[in-house]
Amino acid sequence: MTDLLAADLINAAPLWRTIDQPMALKALVASLGVALIAWELWWFLGRHGGGVAAREGQWGLQEITITVDGGYAPSRIQVMAGRPLRLSFHRIDPSGCVAQVIFPDFHKSLDLPLDATTSLELPPTEAGVYPFHCGMNMVRGVLEVVDESVNTQNANRAS
Repeated sequence: MTDLLAADLINAAPLWRTIDQPMALKALVASLGVALIAWELWWFLGRHGGGVAAREGQWGLQEITITVDGGYAPSRIQVMAGRPLRLSFHRIDPSGCVAQVIFPDFHKSLDLPLDATTSLELPPTEAGVYPFHCGMNMVRGVLEVVDESVNTQNANRAS
């Protein structure tokens, strides 16, 4: 009996019919798919613009306010090496993902209450690139610490 049922299924007409599409349409759909994948990779993994420089406050303390609303704005922060830094995070986004920011290279984390500004002070740091991210590692930013000599050379080239 099962052999009869299997034979009926094999010989039965399909429940749908296939319509062969023109090759140009197939190529268009495939190229749009590849373009969409490339755009998503650029959006999530690409470098978006240069860093925003922190301003220098009292006693050489560098300060910058970062707005947390679906991401970090700015997400790339440029500071001078060898000077203390205060990062102020103002969280607007109610999602739980951005309720915490983690600086793995400094072994520091900071809880971010909703609709409030919370500060994190970092000691003077060597030049380098230090990533930071949310508690789920989905929202990311970069702290770019540069030598003062490099910054002076860039300013001289611009003038």
